[in-house]
Amino acid sequence: QAVLTLSGIAGIVLALGMAVDANVLIFERAKEELRAGKKIQQAIADGYANAFSAIFDSNLTSIITAVILLLYGTGPIKGFATTLIIGIVCSFFTAVFLTRLVFISFGKSKPFQNITFTTPLSKNMFTGTKINFLGQSKFSFTACAVIIAIILVSFFARGLNQGIDFSGGRNYIVQFDHPVKTHELQAQLAPMFPNAQLSVITIDNDTKVRISTNYKINEETDGIDEEITKILYDGLKSDLGSMTLEDFSTTNENVGIQSSQKVGPTIAADMKADAYIAVILSLIAMFLYILLRFRNVAFSVGALAAVAFTALTIIGFYSLFWGILPFSMEIDQTFIAAILTVIGYQINDTVVVFDRVRENIQLYPKHDFFSLMNMSINSTLSRTIMTSGSTLLVLLCIFILGGESIRSFTFAMIFGVIIGTLATIYIASPVAYLTDRKRNANKAKAA
Repeated sequence: QAVLTLSGIAGIVLALGMAVDANVLIFERAKEELRAGKKIQQAIADGYANAFSAIFDSNLTSIITAVILLLYGTGPIKGFATTLIIGIVCSFFTAVFLTRLVFISFGKSKPFQNITFTTPLSKNMFTGTKINFLGQSKFSFTACAVIIAIILVSFFARGLNQGIDFSGGRNYIVQFDHPVKTHELQAQLAPMFPNAQLSVITIDNDTKVRISTNYKINEETDGIDEEITKILYDGLKSDLGSMTLEDFSTTNENVGIQSSQKVGPTIAADMKADAYIAVILSLIAMFLYILLRFRNVAFSVGALAAVAFTALTIIGFYSLFWGILPFSMEIDQTFIAAILTVIGYQINDTVVVFDRVRENIQLYPKHDFFSLMNMSINSTLSRTIMTSGSTLLVLLCIFILGGESIRSFTFAMIFGVIIGTLATIYIASPVAYLTDRKRNANKAKAA
């Protein structure tokens, strides 16, 4: 029952953006091998070998998130999850096998012998950085505490703008024969729906709007739908010209109501419960998978702290700015899909850093954990910036060109990628370090 809507197409485009990640990992590792003095063919072979575990782990964590979306989402979300899973599987295959065949086939030719994986601009970018990220943990934890406090105040003061998926209500897509302004329509209609929520947003162009309201959603008496249609007709009559009520309510007309949707309170409650379950299961799955792969609870705790902060920050931002920014900022199933996708994407970043920590622990067993963690963050910084930047470019294209119906979804993704990248560096790694240090101290005391 997957539906290829704009959400499904967004899944395809997002998969294209995420596909860059595996290739960047491979080429970054190959570049490191070249700097170590290896010849091009050996550097490429070692680049593929050393990057494989990080690619596998990051792709599998994204698939885990997509599978949860597939199980607990509705039609459009199932479409998004389906296309995302297909895209991740395909990108894994092409990055790990097909691109390697290209290098094997043409590796001995002269152009390939001169490959450096750099340009004059990027040659020394993020090379040899020695930023003390863990040393900045007090500042980062203080900043996180301030952000969380602001978010909690917003939750109590403003709440969340719940869509009809979660609150119950009716959606009407209304077409006009001339451009209209949503804030004017909102002002016209609001007094006609007392004690009810009402939102009016633009759909695709200035002549089509979506009107949402939970007016009398709990009442089951006959004639409610006709009553709301009549209220809409009366409120919009100045923009409908000589159109009759009958023509306005007929969905096969070029102007008037094009489609309508009703979500009852019971269905809305079920959708909300499924959304909570999906988020909780996703977090549990990430925690257990990282624990299984890294055999260290510190890494799981660090990753969980980072994704929890990222998810909370996105929700808090929507609480702070709904009704202020010029697009819908509703909390609905599409928003939950964005949250879960950001969780999967951020785990990609975190796994890559932790995978390098694991590798450095084996290479430098006498180094202290603090320096190993800083070394790992710095050595993967180029990859982190490049993949986040390329994904942001894709998301910006979706945000600008994808239409109003998925603009809130893509904005949550854009904001989540930025916050998630920072959280990987300034939350996941410091929390993992502090947790591991405390665990080792307890072991020493017990001994």
